[in-house]
Amino acid sequence: MRSTFKVWTQLGLGTAVAGGLLAACGGEAGGGEAGQDSSEAATQAPASQSGEGGEGGEGGEGGEGGEGGEAGIDTAAAGRDPVAYRSALGVVEAHVMAARDAYAAGRKAEAAEMFAHPVSEVLVGMAAVFSAQGVSDFSGLLTNASAAVLDGESPRQINARYDAIIAALRGAAAKAPKSTASEAAVSSKVVADLIERAVAMHREAGSNAAYEPYLDGYGFARAAQSQFKASESAIKAADPALHGRIAEALGLLGKAYPTATRPAQLAVEQGALAGASSKVMLAIGS
Repeated sequence: MRSTFKVWTQLGLGTAVAGGLLAACGGEAGGGEAGQDSSEAATQAPASQSGEGGEGGEGGEGGEGGEGGEAGIDTAAAGRDPVAYRSALGVVEAHVMAARDAYAAGRKAEAAEMFAHPVSEVLVGMAAVFSAQGVSDFSGLLTNASAAVLDGESPRQINARYDAIIAALRGAAAKAPKSTASEAAVSSKVVADLIERAVAMHREAGSNAAYEPYLDGYGFARAAQSQFKASESAIKAADPALHGRIAEALGLLGKAYPTATRPAQLAVEQGALAGASSKVMLAIGS
């Protein structure tokens, strides 16, 4: 129960109640996989569109990408646009990747927060969209992972929870809205969005010594790499020049975010990252 109350603090009590955490508290706080269904009520909660730009430690993440809604996710567009839909999933993936690696680095408090954060930041707002696409609510997987970190589960157990979240994200991605755009076009825009987010958080980390902006950027960079790897052959076949620019940007991000542990000094100049990201956006625009 104690760890679940800490998760409430990370989410905000209103969101936690909407996600069904009070129900989970009566059973297995931070416990087994039965909690996957503990947040069913989230699908009936109204989609919150209050941005998180002022949230402590997130470096204005709510304003990234220039879109409205939580974390710069356009939930209205996500119901019809596979790019907006899959970008929302990419933001969740970024957070859980950062959570897993922060946990492995011994940063348990931050790992617990990163597992919990996407519930309020993305999943509550996307609940109606997911329901319309036939995606079962999986927010309980994230809140349970957060509580499990605080409860001191083993690395093997946390990794198993991470794998379950990734599997849920892949299942949700398979139910993205259809469009006339090619897979290469959709995937490249999702990767570009994640690159932009990673670059924005690097800018924040450059003026903020806190760990969280760096960890956010690390997650976005890793998620961009993961998404690119899954679609690299399609992007390369469709547009070799765009493929090369994405690869260049990701190479720089790999140097900028070498591990989940923030280095004493950032290794890559912000201007170089911004320039590489701009080249990707220009290639997509062309």
